[in-house]
Amino acid sequence: MMQIYLYLQEVQKSVLSILTHFYHNDYEPFDRNADLQMPDIIKLLPDSVANQIAAGEVIQRPASVVKELMENSVDAGAENIKVIIKDSGRTLIQVIDDGTGMSETDARLSFERHATSKISSANDLFAITTKGFRGEALASIAAVAMVELKTRKREEDSGTVIIINGSKVELQEPCSCPAGSVFSVKNLFYNIPARRKFLKSDNTEMRHIITEFQKIALAHPGIRFSLHHNENEIYNLQTGNLRQRIIGIFGRQINNDLITLETSTTLITIRGFIGKPENARRTYGEQFFFVNNRFMKHAYFHKAVVEAYQNILPPESVPSYFIFMETDPASIDINIHPTKTEIKFEDERSIWQILMASVKEALGRFNIVPSIDFEGEALIDIPVSSSFKGIPEPPPIELDPSYDPFAGEERLTDQNRLIEKFERENISGWERLYTALGNEEESSLRIETERRFFQIKGKYIVCPVRSGLMIIDQKRAHERILFEKFLAYLNNNRSISQTELYPVTTQMNPADIYLLKEILAELEMLGFRLEFPENKTVTITARPSEIGSADPLMILEILLEEYKDTQTDPSTDAKEKVAAAMSCASAIPYGKTLMKNEMEDLFDTLFSCRSPNYSPKGKPVINILTLEEIDKRLR
Repeated sequence: MMQIYLYLQEVQKSVLSILTHFYHNDYEPFDRNADLQMPDIIKLLPDSVANQIAAGEVIQRPASVVKELMENSVDAGAENIKVIIKDSGRTLIQVIDDGTGMSETDARLSFERHATSKISSANDLFAITTKGFRGEALASIAAVAMVELKTRKREEDSGTVIIINGSKVELQEPCSCPAGSVFSVKNLFYNIPARRKFLKSDNTEMRHIITEFQKIALAHPGIRFSLHHNENEIYNLQTGNLRQRIIGIFGRQINNDLITLETSTTLITIRGFIGKPENARRTYGEQFFFVNNRFMKHAYFHKAVVEAYQNILPPESVPSYFIFMETDPASIDINIHPTKTEIKFEDERSIWQILMASVKEALGRFNIVPSIDFEGEALIDIPVSSSFKGIPEPPPIELDPSYDPFAGEERLTDQNRLIEKFERENISGWERLYTALGNEEESSLRIETERRFFQIKGKYIVCPVRSGLMIIDQKRAHERILFEKFLAYLNNNRSISQTELYPVTTQMNPADIYLLKEILAELEMLGFRLEFPENKTVTITARPSEIGSADPLMILEILLEEYKDTQTDPSTDAKEKVAAAMSCASAIPYGKTLMKNEMEDLFDTLFSCRSPNYSPKGKPVINILTLEEIDKRLR
């Protein structure tokens, strides 16, 4: 042991001498780990930067601010909520409520990230009954706007005012204000020019605000809501039941379209209303799912509702529904997305079956779906005569063999036959009109010398060609013709209008009113003349001459649905989108019988278009059934 101790001492002395030598000679020894030693680069972001990043997910447009502030008012127990909008939310978004209000400390703390009164522990996530709980909304709003908050609790004499600009608190002091809270959000995205620049038009942003307002107002019919835009009242919804709230939002015309839906099980309770199939629309807009009074998007449950309407819906249409679900909060997960509209259920398959059965039962209860009656008590008994006298003989029929029904009609002379033959021989130039279909098919698309047209089921026009049969979708063909005609009107800024002798006035959803205002310039170029006497009404004073005697109101409603349903590239000119929607709304419907001359005119006009092969929506118009395909099917 002593030898080992002495050896270690000598080693220590040697090491010390080496270090001393390096120190006095300013010599830096080589360190293989020197390249790995570098300053720390990970740091905490400032709160203002973190809030701006969070705002990119939570606050996407002015409608997001309206949603978050209205939900906070609902959670505060407000009985009256007033929303004031200026310049579609760009200039001002103000939400006034008479809720519980906040103390001075709570008012200041509410703008901090992850500061909330809704939950306090992880176990609270399994019993969420409030709208918000993440504690990100106010901090995100304050990071991208100028925010002013005035709030007072009911039991206190004075309130508190807080002014925050871009996450920086500029003022906090006592003030005099009514009980509740007043949130004023000014100059949204003022410190993020790129985000503010890419906001849509005022009418578009206002449509989104109205949509969010409708979702919250539908979920709480016991609360009074009002919405004002640029000092104009859009909504003033009084307290009432769910049916009254739906009528207040979407108009009285929807009252006769509502079918009561009510089902109660141990797993879930379903209540609300569904729409009649004959009034279904082509686009989404009146489809609402709520779970525990919270709006949600759920494609799986939507499929259940649509399947319940199987075989009774008009083609390419979507039924209206306002469905409320009540279930145990522990069986759902709403903490998926910052917007809290995507919700996961513990047993989605069972709820899917219950929902579809409920909708089917409601449709059958109101005789929407024909049912089979197995009871014979109500049947009428037809007595059978006891005396049978045999089968009576038919009456005699006398025929006149000399009768000629065509007697007196002008016979076809040889000269007339010569003229008819000359006219048929001079239509050979038709072949040049069908080159638009492609050179590879030019030889097979030559029309027979005598053009013959047939209509099938009021949907297709069939014309023989040398290679087989040309099948034309009559509605899509007319859409293509009208599309190019309307687009020419829009590009040339000329319109052909027909003044209404008696102007037509109707009520519409305010969201549709703002959509009409958004495309008003294009509609006027097409020939429409519209006036808006009130926020929920529109008056048609003139119509396009192209629609003829059709109902202009029906055309306008179909145009709106087609416009919302038209899936085009965002960079596409609005003129093309309006022309496509107008052509789909004005085209001849399926089931209309066409005369021979009408089929010929449609045929000729179609092949004079620049793109006769496809409709404005990109669907095929023409198909060739070749002789080879016919032969294969007949073998």
